[in-house]
Amino acid sequence: MSGCCGPAPENPDRHNPARDVIDPERYRSIFNASFSRSITRRYEKKGLRPVEQRIVDFLEGAGLEGASVLEIGGGAGEIQLELLARGAARSENLELSDSYEADAARLIRRAGMAGRVSRRLGVDLAGTPDAVEPADVVVLHRVVCCYPDYAALLGAAAGHARRAIVFSYPPRNLASRAFVGAGNLMMRVGGRSFRGYMHDPAAMIDVVRSRGLEPAYEWNGWAWRISGAVRAA
Repeated sequence: MSGCCGPAPENPDRHNPARDVIDPERYRSIFNASFSRSITRRYEKKGLRPVEQRIVDFLEGAGLEGASVLEIGGGAGEIQLELLARGAARSENLELSDSYEADAARLIRRAGMAGRVSRRLGVDLAGTPDAVEPADVVVLHRVVCCYPDYAALLGAAAGHARRAIVFSYPPRNLASRAFVGAGNLMMRVGGRSFRGYMHDPAAMIDVVRSRGLEPAYEWNGWAWRISGAVRAA
């Protein structure tokens, strides 16, 4: 998915997972080929954005040498390629939208990472956690805000993290609530089923902690926040 702006539902403090069936078309309609081209071209020209660079730096500090990487909703895979360049051995990307594949293939070839990146389509980790093997580090960048049931998604992701997990999400303030609420209204008026969500940061951390990982990093930006956690040795 990679790129959710995090618009809030009607009541941003509540969600109804049963109502929000995970349909790949919901994400494909937003994260389409045009969206993929824009973020890929930006990466090719300028590299990672600052928030993405902080994610990479945190994981490098947690230890990447020989590590396996699992990214949920990694889009074209630019974060994975940077992690591989810094010592990770291999990566696996789970994506609901198939619109990124052509750009991802080009980036992989350009980076010389063919054979070290696995890309899987249509796998909902929260719904089918046993379909994916654990990895040393797990990444969710701009993904939790696109998913109705944060507890199921983060619980499954943290359960797959042998060493560390890092995830980003929009800040929960009045400005972001207004912005993302307007985004959801536009989706509804346009007849699109996609909705974004603003989940409670403390509750998300509690889910990760319940899976045996302890918070080790936090960064607050104007548009995005990052939380990282590590598993005790």
